[in-house]
Amino acid sequence: MGLHALFFYFFAFIAVASAFMVISAKNPVHSVLFLIVVFVNAAALFILAGAEYLGILLLVVYVGAVAVLFLFVVMMLDIDFTELRSGILRYAPVGALIGLVLLAELIVVVGGTFISADIVANTAMPMPADTSSVKAIGDVIYTHYAYFFQVAGLILLVAMIGAIVLTLKHRPDVKRQNIAKQVARTPESAHETVKVKPGQGI
Repeated sequence: MGLHALFFYFFAFIAVASAFMVISAKNPVHSVLFLIVVFVNAAALFILAGAEYLGILLLVVYVGAVAVLFLFVVMMLDIDFTELRSGILRYAPVGALIGLVLLAELIVVVGGTFISADIVANTAMPMPADTSSVKAIGDVIYTHYAYFFQVAGLILLVAMIGAIVLTLKHRPDVKRQNIAKQVARTPESAHETVKVKPGQGI
């Protein structure tokens, strides 16, 4: 067994063990920490496979942003996880169905290499040997799939705006700026003196 294979099995074992701890840990903070370990080892596997860009992207986006956001949300929100887990049996059939679908997809992907050993060489746009993974991904995204890349960005923008609109709540006790009213002021009203009581707004 070579050094490359040894590192592969090392990182893969830690990733699988950490993924099991994510769903088995009773403390949600520990689950998020184990999730970070999964992301780090998955990034190491990407780097071993020669996909340096995907590995660094996994570290920067998921470990540096998503997992940290999960950790802060879990630590700041007072969520009753015991009550949430009480109804887990109701969703067990749906979870089992999704698990079977994912298992079938993994079997198809892994079995494809046994059905056709040269499946990687017969791809539509094979990666040149003297080109880095970052340059190859950039050439594909910004040439052949440029419109799809822009559409994906628009979908994410719409999702972000929708999330802000759905979660935005106007509190009646908070004074807000009315730009239209400020623009429509006249010179007389702009210099109006108003006596304000202590502790109250206009």
